[in-house]
Amino acid sequence: MSIADQLALIRERISAAARRAGRNPDDIVLMAVCKTFPAEAIREAYTAGQRLFGENRVQEFAEKFPQLAELKDVEFHMIGHLQSNKAAKAAEIFHAVDSIDSAKLARRLNDAAQKLDKVLDVLIEINAGGEEAKSGLAPDSPEIGAILSQASAWQNLKIRGLMTVPPFTDDPEGARAYFRGLRELRDRLATHNFSAVGFDTLSMGMSHDFEVAIEEGSTCVRIGTAIFGERLKP
Repeated sequence: MSIADQLALIRERISAAARRAGRNPDDIVLMAVCKTFPAEAIREAYTAGQRLFGENRVQEFAEKFPQLAELKDVEFHMIGHLQSNKAAKAAEIFHAVDSIDSAKLARRLNDAAQKLDKVLDVLIEINAGGEEAKSGLAPDSPEIGAILSQASAWQNLKIRGLMTVPPFTDDPEGARAYFRGLRELRDRLATHNFSAVGFDTLSMGMSHDFEVAIEEGSTCVRIGTAIFGERLKP
C-alpha cells in the first residue's frame, strides 16, 4: 500500500475508535512519525493531506529541514529525548517540543525561542511505566510541579499538556492502564491554578495501541510504522 493509502486507513481507524468511545473524531490529531525516513516520504504524506509530523533526533531533522522548506501549513514536532545543549537548534527548526523533562530544558528552550521571536508549544513527557531506558518524568516527580509553577515566566513557551510512551506489550490492552493514568494525572494537574499552562493535549498511542489510547482520551496519536512501514536503519 502507498503512504496515501496507509494514511487513509489510519484515519478510518481513528474515526472508528473515537466513535466507540463516544468522542468526536475531529478532536484527535494524527501525527506522522517520520524518523529515519527521507524527505521524499514526508513530501508524499504531505501530498496526501498530512500536515503534522514528528521527529526523534535534532540532527537527523536538521538535514531534512532544508529539503522541506517549500511545504506550507506544516508542523514538525520534536518527540524524542532532547538534550539541553541542543535546545537552540531544536527551537530553530521545530514548531513544538513534545518531550520536556526538566525545568532546565524548558528554560533553555524559552531563551532560544525568545531570540528567534517565536513561541514554542511544549508537552511534558511522563515516563508512565518507570522504565530506566526511557526518558521522561515519573508521574509523581516534583519536577512536574517545578515546570508548571515557572511557566508564567517563560513568555516564549506554551505548555499544552502531557506525552507518554508506555511499556510495550504485544497486547495493546496492556497499555490501557498507563494511558488512563496519564489522563488522570492531566485531570489532577488541571485542578491547580498554574498560570499560563494549558492541559488540552494528551499525546499517547502509537501504531500498535493507538485505538486503546483514543478510548482513554488521547488527543494526538503518533503513528510511524503503520504509515511509512518498518523503520529504516539510521
